[in-house]
Amino acid sequence: MIAKSTPSIIHHFSSIKDPRVNRQKKHQLQDIFFISICATICGAENWVAIEEFGLAKEEWFTELLGLKHGIPSHDTFGEVYAAIDTDHFNVCFSRWVADLANITEREVIAIDGKCLRRSIDKASKKAAIYMVSAWAQQNNLVLGQVKVDDKSNEITAIPKLLSRLDIAGAVITIDAMGCQKKISEQIKRQGGDYVFSLKGNQGNLHDDVKTFFTSSLSPAVASVSYDSEHSRIDRNPHNSCDRRYSLAAKMA
Repeated sequence: MIAKSTPSIIHHFSSIKDPRVNRQKKHQLQDIFFISICATICGAENWVAIEEFGLAKEEWFTELLGLKHGIPSHDTFGEVYAAIDTDHFNVCFSRWVADLANITEREVIAIDGKCLRRSIDKASKKAAIYMVSAWAQQNNLVLGQVKVDDKSNEITAIPKLLSRLDIAGAVITIDAMGCQKKISEQIKRQGGDYVFSLKGNQGNLHDDVKTFFTSSLSPAVASVSYDSEHSRIDRNPHNSCDRRYSLAAKMA
């Protein structure tokens, strides 16, 4: 197991610059982060709910943080988060979460992109929001997320997310969208291994991998194929190559 310390929330977010002027600072920036993160973890979904959670736990927060002016208002939470560098905040958050996780050797970290439900805004002509997330299977924890730029795709977001994570000793899994040379090279530079899905639309690479697995050079491969018909799934274990292929980092 890779031993890791677990610094506090305040430690991880201390590098974020406070955008407020001094005369308007009734509450410490780190206290605002601490209260809002605790509230969000407990299910708060908006600024009012975060304030209500803080008031419900005010005695505990005051004892822990030494609050002089009580719990910030919901307007204060909203204004602070609207003014800070959100990219920097996301990096700090990812590093904090990574410290919470005990990444063991061969931990599987799944990288996947999803569209956020109800994120499309037709009235403002805003497209839906797509996020790329890293899920640590053994820890049951999302290690980090990166928003996909409106004029881009997951291929550009995946390297940004990987750069925020400590993946040494872990196995990164990504679907066929992320089966790219630069992404595989980055994973190896960061000390990880990878398993990528590979589709037939990546012509030459798919043909090379298929030839390898069907040639005399291929090691014994155990696989399971699934056939679905009339709402029934048949599982067929065998020792030959499945129609779907995966490409592993240190296969050569």
